[in-house]
Amino acid sequence: MQAYDRLPPELRNWLRTAVLPWSPASARGIWRKAGGAKDPAAALERLNVVEQATLRQDQQMQGIGLPN
Repeated sequence: MQAYDRLPPELRNWLRTAVLPWSPASARGIWRKAGGAKDPAAALERLNVVEQATLRQDQQMQGIGLPN
């Protein structure tokens, strides 16, 4: 819980509404690589993109088709 508490507020808010169960370390890594300290909006968009790609990959592995 301490790792979660140390995350930036914008990232904690995003995690509360995320579809997947992200670890604080994974979310923080993407946040940092996307420049969250300087551009939180861009980092949050990158997290959304990564999450959607992961969901698509999971669904494809399960044989569930997604509408285009």
